[in-house]
Amino acid sequence: MSTSTLTVALAQYAVDEDPARATERAVRALDEAAAAGARLVVLPEAALAPFGTDLAAAARDHARAFDEAITASAERHELVAVAGSFTRAADGRVHNTVIVRGRDLRADYRKIHLYDAFGARESETIAPGAELVSIDVDGIRVGLATCYDIRFPEQFVALARAGAQVIVVPMAWGAGEGKADQLRVLQRARALDSTSLLLAADQVPAPGWSGKAARGVGGSVAVSPLGAVIAAAGEDEELLLVEVDVGAVAEARSTLPVLTDRPELQTP
Repeated sequence: MSTSTLTVALAQYAVDEDPARATERAVRALDEAAAAGARLVVLPEAALAPFGTDLAAAARDHARAFDEAITASAERHELVAVAGSFTRAADGRVHNTVIVRGRDLRADYRKIHLYDAFGARESETIAPGAELVSIDVDGIRVGLATCYDIRFPEQFVALARAGAQVIVVPMAWGAGEGKADQLRVLQRARALDSTSLLLAADQVPAPGWSGKAARGVGGSVAVSPLGAVIAAAGEDEELLLVEVDVGAVAEARSTLPVLTDRPELQTP
């Protein structure tokens, strides 16, 4: 089935430090989104276990159960679920993996750009991915990215040039001075760079959280291909429901043909 509109839910919530409870929370978000009529549901990055916890143990002991629970819920509700998980890497680290499950879809995207910035060293425990991934949902091409990827416009342009009309971005954005403002700029800029609909679902920190690990800043958002904010969440837990019209992508790419007007620049 092909359509020009898609009902999407962006699930913004605090991820429990216990992977079993985090899995229950993720399934509850899918249940709530299904009840609201969503066909595509985006959960945050690291929905299996938040940063600052033992990610290797989460990947080893809980990732399979998380995957099975997400898959079962997505299939029961006949929707497509996108969720941040962790999977074991060959070198002893883990991959920061976005899993896509439901309606006969099974895809994994391993985060390419690792958050070695602002004093963090994601690469110490996480191995990078190397491949772009996109999927089809109701005839709409959906590209995948994760959090820190949003600082790299080349990935979003490459996804769009490969056919993506919508790009989803699970996030656990690190807090800090000016960081939330940077995120808002980057979300709108990446939609403009790729003339794509951008859908970002962030975590929010648990009440009383005061650690340094990235636990999100809220502000999950849907952005039009011309950079306008269609809908945005606040700083608290929220299920943001939005119907996006993919017809706007073709119109934007005709009006603003940045994907086709990109010359190959020569290094001096």
